[in-house]
Amino acid sequence: MTGKAYYLTTLAALARHSARLNSSHWLALVPGGEPVPAIGEPDSAVMALPATAQILALIEADEGAHLALEGDPDFQALPHPLAQRPISPEAQTALASYGVGLGATTFEVAEAVANFHPLLRHRVF
Repeated sequence: MTGKAYYLTTLAALARHSARLNSSHWLALVPGGEPVPAIGEPDSAVMALPATAQILALIEADEGAHLALEGDPDFQALPHPLAQRPISPEAQTALASYGVGLGATTFEVAEAVANFHPLLRHRVF
């Protein structure tokens, strides 16, 4: 059985685990700068991001893969989107340029970043 979860991580950390993931979508987080959409042409600014770039990732994988991600210090799991628990202050700071305010939940994060990357919107199939 697979599940979906949101994480703050880096491109390099995501690449390390990519073989275990069913699918993932991500959005680059640029501190204090203009939002960078993750969808673009191969020569876009997204392709020039360093491996250490912080990202918000929506990852679909089996339970074992999610447990491995949660055990990796380079991944910060956000609360379940329907849990109505606020994200951490560190996550809010990283996502502030995308319109995420203090006390935002993961569902609100997903709605805000969906304006830049529609596949990050929370969906239940």
